This record gives sequence, structure tokens and C-alpha cells, in this order.
Amino acid sequence: MSWLFGTNKGQNIQPPQIPYPPAPPDGDDKGGKDGSQSKMDAYRFDSAALERAAKAAKELEATKHSKEALELSKMQETTLQLENQKKLKEMEGQIEQLKIEQARVVQEERRKTLVEETKQHQQRAQFQDQLARKRYDDQLSQQAKLNEENLRKQEESTAKQEQLRKSTLEYEFDLRRKNEEARVKAEMRAKAVVDRENQDLIRDQIRLKAKEQRETVLESIKTAGSVLGTGFQAFISDWDKVAATAAGLTLVAFGIYGAKYGTGVGARFIEARLGKPSLVRETSRLTAVEAVKHPIKTVKRMVTKPEDALKGIILKPSLEERLRDVAIATRHTKKNKGYYRNILMHGPPGTGKTMFAKSLAKHSGMDYAIMTGGDVAPMGKEGVTAMHKVFDWANTSRNGVLLFVDEADAFLRKRSKEMISEDLRATLNAFLYRTGEQSNKFMLVLASNQPEQFDWAINDRLDEMVEFDVPTLEERERLVRQYFDMFVLKPAAEGKRRLKVAEFDYSAKCAEIAAIAEGLSGREISKLGVAWQATAYASDDGILTEKMIDERVQDTIKQHAKKVTWHEDQDSKAKEHLGSAYASIKDASVTPAPMKHS
Repeated sequence: MSWLFGTNKGQNIQPPQIPYPPAPPDGDDKGGKDGSQSKMDAYRFDSAALERAAKAAKELEATKHSKEALELSKMQETTLQLENQKKLKEMEGQIEQLKIEQARVVQEERRKTLVEETKQHQQRAQFQDQLARKRYDDQLSQQAKLNEENLRKQEESTAKQEQLRKSTLEYEFDLRRKNEEARVKAEMRAKAVVDRENQDLIRDQIRLKAKEQRETVLESIKTAGSVLGTGFQAFISDWDKVAATAAGLTLVAFGIYGAKYGTGVGARFIEARLGKPSLVRETSRLTAVEAVKHPIKTVKRMVTKPEDALKGIILKPSLEERLRDVAIATRHTKKNKGYYRNILMHGPPGTGKTMFAKSLAKHSGMDYAIMTGGDVAPMGKEGVTAMHKVFDWANTSRNGVLLFVDEADAFLRKRSKEMISEDLRATLNAFLYRTGEQSNKFMLVLASNQPEQFDWAINDRLDEMVEFDVPTLEERERLVRQYFDMFVLKPAAEGKRRLKVAEFDYSAKCAEIAAIAEGLSGREISKLGVAWQATAYASDDGILTEKMIDERVQDTIKQHAKKVTWHEDQDSKAKEHLGSAYASIKDASVTPAPMKHS
């Protein structure tokens, strides 16, 4: 074993050869001569190797490190055995891995086979279904053809029967016609023969009837004339009867005309007391018809006490103070039966003019009546009569009437510059006539967006002018909170409607909306509240979220900006038109007139 320690380096000593089992062949081992020969070669005994091992053992015993070498050799042998066992285990593991892989391949092949079989079954089922469907369609088509053939045959049979029936009826009709013609001819011939034979007798009968009728008419005329003559002679001779008859006819004439004109006067009186004029669009004054239609509403209106004139109306503090003074003065004027003051409320639309007019009437205990200026012009010649009816109706009220004229500039325009029709001018004159003096029966409140277009006589009849402007930041925040509570929070709290509100800071959101909603009027903010409610109703779950609120606010702001742009464009076009008209008038006044030639 000196080759292990490197003592005999010069000698060419080979280490002992350990036989290993041959590697398995790549192909399948089918047996035979080749396989047996390879096994014999692998396990053949090598004597030369044994001799070399014995010689190496003797040399090793002669050395002084023989024991250590022997131990080292044992350890090497043990190591080789462990390595061989390890390789054997690895080979066994590889064999098991090959078996597992083979089983996986088998399972995969089986799965693929099952998939393919399933696919084949599906294709077979589909093909069979297609065949069945085709067979069923063929049956249906054959049945349809058979039905069509039967129907055609039935129609042909029916047509033949109908043709036979028609021909039978025609034949019967022809026979009846011929029989009727023969009968009529026979009757006419017989009648002609009888008439020829009785001609002299018939003529004598006609003459006798005419003579008797003439004598009867003459006797009737003579009898009627004698009776009327005798009666008229007796009536004329009796003067008492003549006087009574004349008095009776006179009384009948007076009765007819008195009833006719009395009925007209009574109808106008009832209309003035109970009816509503055609120009009045809305009124709180009770009428007999309204009381019968709505008795509960009428009782509530009579029992309800006067409320604050600015309840539910949000305006600037200075404007609220001034309007409250107006309301108090109006209420005390009604109590003391004084003369009412006429008021003009002007400003942009949607700023609370109509709301305050209604509230002022309720607070002061008066009846309110609302009419619009746009209804006057279409009435034409009837406008004057309708205007007088309005004031006659207002003068019959016991509580006094607050007559609110919305869009008053539509018919109260300047008569000197504006091109208005004669009918509208006459209606304006009637209005000026009825409002020329202070009244303790009605209070006139005009609302207009363009008060500069009023006639000067209208301005002279106004006692106080109040300007309503768009709300500022503070008023906008109060309005947003009010309408958010009215249209969103209260319906959601009641739980009766399909409306819920998501969780977020309502107060902060109202303040944010008020900050970005600059320029919006009170009406636009109220419509914004209605839009929130409609958005919640249109959602799937009925929940109003913060995102929905922001979308509606942004949409309203965009629409307001577009309206403002339209208004500015309209104003600019109007100014350009006025400027061009003024320039043309100036040029016409500067151009000298042509001289006349003698």
C-alpha cells in the first residue's frame, strides 16, 4: 500500500481495481448473448490485481507506519463503502424519480386521453344534437308544407263552394226579378184597363171634392171674420177693457226690461264681490267657489294668526330692517284705516320680491292679489275693462288688498318714447286713473327688473322704492343651510321618502358651497336644493353623497355663468343698436335740407 502514502514514487504501481456494476443500457434489456457476455466481463476475476495487492501489503508491513497505514486503509475502505452506498442510494433515488416521472407521464397521458375522449363525446353529442335539430327542422318544414297544402286545398274548396253559392243566389235573384217584372207588368196592365173604364167616374169624384173644400174654406173665413168683427166692436165700445189692456202691456214691457237690466247689475255686483278678475293670477281672498271646493283650507286660513313678515326670507340685515319697518307700518295703517303707501321693489330676478309681497299681506292681515304685466298687452281692447274690474274688485274687499304687479315694466312703459299700441296706452291711462290718489282699500306693490323704463306718471305714484340685490356670502350661507335642511335633511329624517344622506360634515359643506356660489340668487339656490333631492331620488340606493352635491353645484355655477354671458351679449347688442340709431339721427339732423328752385 506504499502507493497510498507516496513512498515509492518511482515505481509504476497501480491501485487495486474495484469492480463496479455496469451502467444500465439506454434501450430495453431484452436478454440474449450480448447481455450475458457483458455481465461475465463485469465480474471476471483479476489475479494480477490480487498479486499486486499482496505485494503492496508485504511492503506496507515492512514499514514502521504499518499500523497507521492499516487504519488509514480501513478508513478509506469505509469511506469508499459509504460513497458506494451513497451512490447506490442516489441511483435508487434516481430510479424512484424515474418511476415518479413515468407515473406522472402515464397520468398526463391518461388525462390527455380523458380530455380527448371528453372532447370526442362532446363533438359526438353536438353532432347528434345537430342531427336531431336538423331532423326536427325537416319535420317542421314537412309539416308546414303539409299544412300549407291542406290550407290551399281548403281554400280551393271554400272558393268553389262560394262560387256555387254565388251562382245559386244570382240564379235565384234573376228568377225573382223576372217574376217581379212580370207581376208589375200584369198589375200595370190591369190598372190601366180599370182606369180607362172608370175615367169619367174618377173625374166626377175629383170635381166634387174640390167644390166641397172650396165651400168649407169660404164658410170658415166668413165665420172667423164675423166673430173677430163682433169681438173687436165690443172691445172698442168698452173703454175700461182698452185701458186695462194698455196698462197690462206696459207693465209686461217694464217687467221684461227691468228683469234684463236688473239681472245684469246683480251679476256685475256678485262678480265684483265674489268673482276673481281675469288679470289676477293668484289671490288669498276667499271666494264662494274656493270656500266650497276647499273648506278645510278656508278654515285654516281664517284661523291662522299673522306671522312675521320676513319668516323664511333671507336678505341683507339692512334690507331686512327696512322691510320690517314697512311691514309694521302697513299693519298699523290697516288697523287705523289709514291710506296705504305704494312701493316699488326692483332688482335682479329671484331675490325675494314676490315672497316678501305675499308675506307682507299675510302679516298685515290683508288679502294679496298677484298679476303680471305680460298678461295686459295680449288683451287688446279688453285691457281697459279688465283693469277697471281689478280695481273694482279690490275696492270691495273688507280686509284691503295688496295688489302685487310682477314684471310691471311690461305695460307701464314710457308713453313718450316707447312704441306702444293704442290699446296698451289706453290700459296704462286706466291704470293711472285708478291709482291717481291714495287709497285705504288697496296697496300697490310693483316689482321690476328694469325700473328705468317706467312712465314718469308711474314714478310719481310710488311712495317708497326698495332695492333687492343678490345675496352676499353671509346670506348665501344662510340660504344654503336653509334649503339643505328643507329639501335634504328633513325628508331624510322623516324616513317616509326614498332619501338618505351620507356621513360628512354638513356645516362645512354648506359653507364651502356658499363660498363658491358667488352671484347666485335665492331662487337659484333653492333650485339647487331641489336638484340635490332629485339626484338622490335618481340614484340606485337613494343616498345623497358629497360627490353628488359637488357635481350639482358645479353644474349650477356653469349654467349661471352661461346665463350671465348671454345677458352681457344682449346688453352689448342693445347698446350698439342704440348707438347706431343715435348716430343716424345725428347725421340726419346735421345734413342740410335741399333748396327749392323757383
